[in-house]
Amino acid sequence: MAVHIEKQHIKWLPLEANPEIVNENGIDARWTYTDVFGKKKNDARQGLLSTWEMTRCFPSFLPLMTLVFDVGFEPELLAMVPQPVKAVIFLFPITQAYETYRQQQEKDLREKYPNILDKTKHIHFFKQTISNACGMIGLLHSLANNNGSNPTLISDTEALFPKIIQDTEHMTPSERATYLEGCTALAKVHADGAQEGQTEAPSLEEQIYLHFICYVDIEGHLYELDGRQAFPVDHGKIENSLLEDAAVVMKKFMALDPEETNYSAIALTCDD
Repeated sequence: MAVHIEKQHIKWLPLEANPEIVNENGIDARWTYTDVFGKKKNDARQGLLSTWEMTRCFPSFLPLMTLVFDVGFEPELLAMVPQPVKAVIFLFPITQAYETYRQQQEKDLREKYPNILDKTKHIHFFKQTISNACGMIGLLHSLANNNGSNPTLISDTEALFPKIIQDTEHMTPSERATYLEGCTALAKVHADGAQEGQTEAPSLEEQIYLHFICYVDIEGHLYELDGRQAFPVDHGKIENSLLEDAAVVMKKFMALDPEETNYSAIALTCDD
């Protein structure tokens, strides 16, 4: 199917979406998302609020999962996640501590690797320029960076997500952002999720402070892909597994704001 592209400025509503969105749009049914962990508020009311906020913030994935509320990454819990894990999606709150950390990290990486943009140009990285699209960007990052090495990923090469992955393969991150801004088919898939959602749709002006990023294995290194950032972040060679090494990085994120409680993670797995 052709994907219509036209240049426009878009701000999406943070809506829920059809839980079958991925497999209904060209991704093989053997590829699914499963729980890794979740951390909730202490009281019941805040726990419900946390889940509600997470579902609205991540329209493409959260309806696929029933959150497992736990406070850590114990090895026995990680061992319960179906294998192989092909990507990890992490939800966390954007706080001042996080923003300060990210700004310093970018500064340090640019000083250490002046050519970092060239160094990471082989990665299928999407800049996020559409408000409230972090879930969809996480989806695309997890799928696009598994496409080349996993022939079972695609079930229909002419469907929406495979077409987007193919069309943007050789683009720059900024060009990919422009492509997504004008991809009316993707915007429609997102908007149609309002019909399946269980929560009331918020206004466009409502601020969402939760954000999703993706961890993938690229050439044996753990890469963090965040559309709000300037470039992918290389966390080094994977020592144990994608999931275990990503858990180490996610724990560092959580340590930035120990009082914060809105965290969760899901894994993209493949049943070969």
